[in-house]
Amino acid sequence: MMVQNTARPAAQARRSAWPPLLHRVVCTIKRRALIERGQHVLVAVSGGPDSVTLLLLLHRLSASWRLNLTAAHFNYNLRGSESEDDEAFVIALCRELSIPLHVRRLSLGGRARGDSIQAAARRLRYIALEDLARECGADRISMGHTADDQAETVLMWIVRGSGLAGLSGMPPSRQGVVVRPLYDVSRQDILEYLRGEGRPYRKDSSNTKPLYLRNRIRHELLPVLRRIAPASVSALCRLAELCRSDEGYLDNVVAELCAGELRRDRNGVWSLGKRFLRALPEPLQRRVVREALRRCDVLQRSPSLAAVDRVLTCSVKRTVEADLKGVGLVVTRDLIRLFPEGRSKQSCLDPLQPKVLAVPSTVTWKTTGLQVQAQVISEEQALKSLLGHKQSIVLDADRVSSPLMVRAWRPGDRFCPLGLKGRSKKLQDFFTDLKVPMEERATIPILTAPEGIVWVIGYRQDERFAVRDSTRHRVMVSAVNQQAMVEVGLG
Repeated sequence: MMVQNTARPAAQARRSAWPPLLHRVVCTIKRRALIERGQHVLVAVSGGPDSVTLLLLLHRLSASWRLNLTAAHFNYNLRGSESEDDEAFVIALCRELSIPLHVRRLSLGGRARGDSIQAAARRLRYIALEDLARECGADRISMGHTADDQAETVLMWIVRGSGLAGLSGMPPSRQGVVVRPLYDVSRQDILEYLRGEGRPYRKDSSNTKPLYLRNRIRHELLPVLRRIAPASVSALCRLAELCRSDEGYLDNVVAELCAGELRRDRNGVWSLGKRFLRALPEPLQRRVVREALRRCDVLQRSPSLAAVDRVLTCSVKRTVEADLKGVGLVVTRDLIRLFPEGRSKQSCLDPLQPKVLAVPSTVTWKTTGLQVQAQVISEEQALKSLLGHKQSIVLDADRVSSPLMVRAWRPGDRFCPLGLKGRSKKLQDFFTDLKVPMEERATIPILTAPEGIVWVIGYRQDERFAVRDSTRHRVMVSAVNQQAMVEVGLG
């Protein structure tokens, strides 16, 4: 008689023993590619219900997925003995589960200007987690954010009047390192799981205070929405998914647009051509300005709508100076210049100020780092210079008077380019013919004398002041790159 073996394989038995919530979390991890088998995961554990559930579920999963778990707890010492009890609770939990734990005490005393306590704590927490991940060799940093956290985040941005970026809420993963396995799980599911497992957790008293907008949304607004529409949390999460998809596409469009237009100089000042910006549709103008302001921010934070609108308003003016939150703004005839906090406007404007070039002497044109040098030379030296160095020009000293000046180009500038047989040309047309971008023109130094433009440095000499057979006195002017010490003028 044949007896059928009804015993299930060990792996299948283990899986069947998984609680339903773990099955759902594994589906999220797989579908969103959050964690891979065999990885080292650093888990942020505050002691609250979400992070405790996250640690318990990942611990349950660790054997079959060969996960190496490490926990991290941060004590800001903001709630006195309550903070100490949270720390003790997490230490005991990790000891019970045999999970290594790192405890860090963080101070919020030096938070950035304009940061709330919550924002500063979040920023410090992420910095500390990234440091710990590098220290212990973790592949992923796992956070306990839930679907309810996502819904609250979206509602916060809605009431603030946010665009797509805010409505996108939190992503399931950030740069493929910070992951949120509870992303599709509701807070009610969390509490039911802990109740069923008989597991205690800590309650943060600050989460009940109406002082914070998130708390008011959590305890006042969301309950009303649930009564009106029971599936409101799921609907808000779906809205975030759709907005994130659109936002990602538009971000790629803006990145392509800005590739050759948004530029950073050696002083950390970002510049954007006014003509380029005005040619864009208004929605893209906003996004380009937002990207420029974000790059200027020390913490890479997205700017407020008010800051973006201020830049757009100023961009239609001929010249203007303004102070935004953490960013300085200088608008010139062709450019919008944005520079980080701590850099003076004068440092942005100084490079455009005219400089006297005595003979002999050397001046530096700061926008490009060129050293412009003038010296008296003999006829023999002039011949050698012209034969060996096309980057220098030689002037008939009797045809120009003092002072020689190095300055930026101005509207209406005209000169007689060498080779045009004395015909004059507007400098604007000269640049246009050479396809010199508008935002680069302000950085090109012009050598002038009281008689007119002598040299568009690096481009073309003026024919009126070039040496002739009858020339008796000569001045050589050359342009040398200050950093590389290579000559760059084209004569």
